[in-house]
Amino acid sequence: MQIIKISPRGYCKGVVNAINIAKKTAMEHPNEKIYILGMIVHNKYVTEALNLYNIKTVESKGKTRLELLDLIDEGIVIFTAHGISQQVKDKALSKGLRCVDASCIDVQTTQEKVQEKLQEGYDVIYIGSLNHPEAEAITSISDKVHLITKPTEVDALHLSNPLIYVTNQTTMSFIEIGVIFKHIEEKYPQVYIEEELCSATRLRQQALIKNKDLDLLYVVGDPSSNNSNKLRDIATLHGTKNVRLIETAKEIKLEDLNVETVGITAGASTPTYLTNQVIQVLEKYAKDGILEVPEIELSKIL
Repeated sequence: MQIIKISPRGYCKGVVNAINIAKKTAMEHPNEKIYILGMIVHNKYVTEALNLYNIKTVESKGKTRLELLDLIDEGIVIFTAHGISQQVKDKALSKGLRCVDASCIDVQTTQEKVQEKLQEGYDVIYIGSLNHPEAEAITSISDKVHLITKPTEVDALHLSNPLIYVTNQTTMSFIEIGVIFKHIEEKYPQVYIEEELCSATRLRQQALIKNKDLDLLYVVGDPSSNNSNKLRDIATLHGTKNVRLIETAKEIKLEDLNVETVGITAGASTPTYLTNQVIQVLEKYAKDGILEVPEIELSKIL
């Protein structure tokens, strides 16, 4: 069995920066309560590892960042890599919380461009995922930001403003947003489109297309991770025979391994430690025919 380690894979610069900011905050303020407003990145093992630093993640399904703030009354609040709205910042400050912003610079750039276009009088069509924190931060800026999650939703838009700006969540599929861009242009030929897919997302997706002729592909990532799900979707779309999204090596199944080629990639929010475990397990199986999965050590995640 040949094992293909697809590159690039795993952590992007924004994720590395956010985790380093959280760890630094914990080291500099050992006696203060520290909270992260939502998952700092979409990976539950990162969340569990941050608990070792006495950093508590405040998350509740269905609640917005603004609503989650009601659960924090003191200490330091860290805003996640997905960006944050000014409303949330203002509310945190009004509660007397010390704020630390771990937003990805690519996400911040998109937010700034949207704000500029709104000030210039544009309506904004924003392509993103429903309830994703990055999309939440941008759509909360103004009621003139219209979230689109799929092409058919474009038909329901009725914009009379001749000034229309179109952009996207940074972790979407470049194929998916391309289809939606085209659909929007057909309805509003005058639109100004600016693709804001981050380079890490694009490069990981393109690498899968180059390595599409695999018998099996493992995408290592949390099922709640948008960028991990998009990797799975793109590989499937381009004809990779079997694609599995797995959180850890524990999900590797013996019956799947009767193949000649296995590829491994990982979402931008997936710890390198978890991806390396998958690679090591597969390499041992290829060499010795033994499927042996080690326990996960949280202290090695970050």
